[in-house]
Amino acid sequence: MAKSNKFAFVSVMFCFFSMGFVDLVGTASNFVKDDLGLSDSIANLMPSLVFFWFLIFSVPTGVLMNKIGRKKTVLLSLFVTVLSLLLPMFSESLTMMLISFSLLGIGNTLMQTSLNPLVSSLVTGNLASTLTFGQFIKAIASFMAPIIAAWGAASTIPQFGLGWRVLFPIYMIIGILASLMLAATPIIEEKHDSETLAEQKSIGRDYVDTFKLLGNPYVLLCFFGIMCHVGIDVGTNATAPKLLQQYAGQPLQDAAFAGSLYFIFRTIGCLTGSFFLRVLKTRTFFVISITMMALSMACMFGGAAAADDQNVAKWILYAGIALVGYGNSNVFSMVLSQAMLYMPDKKNAISGLMIMGLFGGTVFPLLMGFASDAVGQVGAVAVMTIGVIYLFTFVGRVRY
Repeated sequence: MAKSNKFAFVSVMFCFFSMGFVDLVGTASNFVKDDLGLSDSIANLMPSLVFFWFLIFSVPTGVLMNKIGRKKTVLLSLFVTVLSLLLPMFSESLTMMLISFSLLGIGNTLMQTSLNPLVSSLVTGNLASTLTFGQFIKAIASFMAPIIAAWGAASTIPQFGLGWRVLFPIYMIIGILASLMLAATPIIEEKHDSETLAEQKSIGRDYVDTFKLLGNPYVLLCFFGIMCHVGIDVGTNATAPKLLQQYAGQPLQDAAFAGSLYFIFRTIGCLTGSFFLRVLKTRTFFVISITMMALSMACMFGGAAAADDQNVAKWILYAGIALVGYGNSNVFSMVLSQAMLYMPDKKNAISGLMIMGLFGGTVFPLLMGFASDAVGQVGAVAVMTIGVIYLFTFVGRVRY
């Protein structure tokens, strides 16, 4: 690999790491709840806000990419992300946190939509393996966030005066480094192809035609599948520490490890899933994955039932968190591939709609917050269980 290619690869991997910053919101929402004495429904508004912007900005980002290019769109996403991480260092008020997480969601929407196509401009070999490695790098940022926040909350670094919020300047510095490296990386992007030119000629028609695809029952079912996957992902990240606090009696600093445990197993799932999807039928691996998720829900209910023995409850809950981490790790790629293969001539529009399905990260935490306020954290688990049940009904739709 030439030096320039190596530098480009490293700079893009830093961008994937920055993409993982969005997952800090689950950990942060628990600390903000504890600091400000918020209810679960209000605390869960924060992760909901992050993923709300996928509904608004996913399709417009594709249009923006056509106008300014992929690299500039990724750089814009990094700028918005760095700004979102800067704000919480000046105030820990609820308003400031909501503004910060909104910007984090907007930046991540821009990045999710533009970074993968940018990689295709750099890679001449196996694109799929490069993207899989990028998801692995992204997951490292995800499971590091709870560890860094807990380290800061333990007052190991009182000279900063930030506590758990030391997470923000650390990730902000990495985001700035990623921006500088990408800006310094020469990338030759493909010229507009015929499909892109057609989109540019009639942007309004493109929007209408894209949303019309949701009228196709199969595409709509895939869209709901993506919503359930992301809802369970964000919901687990936000709820796992609360389960350990309520049923295992752990303080927040210790319970925050649940987020890292989840992302560790999700990372393992990303690394091994690409192998299993080569040697097993997609439907077979999909069934295995959803079965693991169903077992995880049973463990979470079991941990709540075993609350009288907090040590037993802790290990049951740990098992449930690990199972959902691994089981849910490849659901997005499997459902997305089903939708893309179903309409290969509409790949751009289908991709935009599926990314918009990340809006599930808004819907689920809100419902889980209301349910947990009403009946405790088992209510939040019940909402996630509905998502798992839906994914079981999708098994028969897995064709390719």
